[in-house]
Amino acid sequence: MDNQDGEPLYFELNTGAKMPAVGLGTWKAPPGVVGHAVSTAIKAGYRHIDCARVYDNEKEIGVALKELFSIGVVKREEIWITSKLWCSDQLPEDVSKALSKSLENLQLDYIDLYLIHWPFRTKPGSRGWDPDVMAPLCLHETWAAMEGLYASGQARAIGVSNFSTKKLQDMITYAKVPPAVNQVECHPVWQQPALHNLCKSTGVHLSAYSPLGSPGSWVKGEILKEPILIEIAEKLNKSPAQVALRWGVQSGHSVLPKSTNESRIKENLSLFDWYIPPELFSKFSGIHQQRLLRGDFAVHESHSPYKSLEELWDGEI
Repeated sequence: MDNQDGEPLYFELNTGAKMPAVGLGTWKAPPGVVGHAVSTAIKAGYRHIDCARVYDNEKEIGVALKELFSIGVVKREEIWITSKLWCSDQLPEDVSKALSKSLENLQLDYIDLYLIHWPFRTKPGSRGWDPDVMAPLCLHETWAAMEGLYASGQARAIGVSNFSTKKLQDMITYAKVPPAVNQVECHPVWQQPALHNLCKSTGVHLSAYSPLGSPGSWVKGEILKEPILIEIAEKLNKSPAQVALRWGVQSGHSVLPKSTNESRIKENLSLFDWYIPPELFSKFSGIHQQRLLRGDFAVHESHSPYKSLEELWDGEI
């Protein structure tokens, strides 16, 4: 992988597929705005869009994609689309139906990557995280159904999201088709070294959501104000956001920055004609670590499989 050739990077998955290193995140991108953001991103050179059924905006993304395909901006096979299985669709008999719904909304025949959104289940047809809708896990069965989608070609790759090192390790022991990706919170303030090591040793690609800490969402991340990040950005004449994203790509993982602002969408992709030199890269190890999306909503003394945050993340908090 050449870091300095100016070309947008890809990461090769354990399926042989090449996933673009930078994707547009669409969480908290509201209807009425998200379609334009997707069009802007693809016209600016993005070839990777990260979606999920629970974001309630896949229909609008589908309209934008269809238009981009029809006017010849990009071909379907040139673009990577990820979607995710929501917690209420984890019963094995619901998995295929959930993907079919996402494909219908996105107006696609197949998805490039389909992820189990959380290692947590809620009752079919429910919304939210209320204790009354929490349900027992059935991850073995859910994963077997995901493997069926991979075998059918409807999902070209399958994976997980928000899995701790231990939960990923456990899944690898029983999966017939190993997960291709674990999409997790990862940024300079939550670097996930143990998970990185497991992913590298087992051939699972780590993909980073909230790589800028999700400023402006209810995940109160102020990572772009981190003094070490600002210092490095000033030395390299880049923005703190670009340095945070370049750190991710240079660390070996894909990044999924969310923006609906045209100039920031473009800035977030301008990562491939420069690099962070080793003497500055080593400074990232001095940043105080803190998980921002803690997952309190998935914890409950009696209704959830997780009685504490320690159990949800297996100590990685």
